Amino acid sequence: MHFLSPSPGFDRRLCISANRWGARRTVAQFFGAVSRLGDGIFWYALMLALAIFGGAPGAIAAGQMLLTGLIALCLYRRLKHWTQRPRPFRSCDGVIAWVPPLDEFSFPSGHTLHAVSFSVVALAHFPALAPLLLTFTALVAASRVVLGLHYPSDVLAAVGIGGALGAGSLWVGSMV
Repeated sequence: MHFLSPSPGFDRRLCISANRWGARRTVAQFFGAVSRLGDGIFWYALMLALAIFGGAPGAIAAGQMLLTGLIALCLYRRLKHWTQRPRPFRSCDGVIAWVPPLDEFSFPSGHTLHAVSFSVVALAHFPALAPLLLTFTALVAASRVVLGLHYPSDVLAAVGIGGALGAGSLWVGSMV
């Protein structure tokens, strides 16, 4: 058994329960759309909007988000390669992938890691965006479990890693 394979405990039960919501066509379509936007479209549009309409602070925020995103991409790819945790729809009876995954492994959720790290950076510069970014980030995180692509623990780990990465980016930015 792989060291990150879920036990038949709470993580697995929550995954199965959340994934059942995806059997409702409108739910699967809604979370599929959220997930698709979370692939990068939403974040690239936000960075572009900040750079164009946010003046110098917006350009700084967009640049910091871009650098943070590149680091997040490298980190989550390494973690997925290292852990090689199977996705729930591959290893958990009763879980269906309602959309195709972007890569093979589950841990951590790259969508959630990016959403959290981008939100931390953007909100430090533009706190008025909190209602939009916090809602979207929560929906991205939920979508990963509902769509059968991640266990809740994949998402929770990504929240922690993304939060730390965003905070680290702000700390480094304050030193420059």
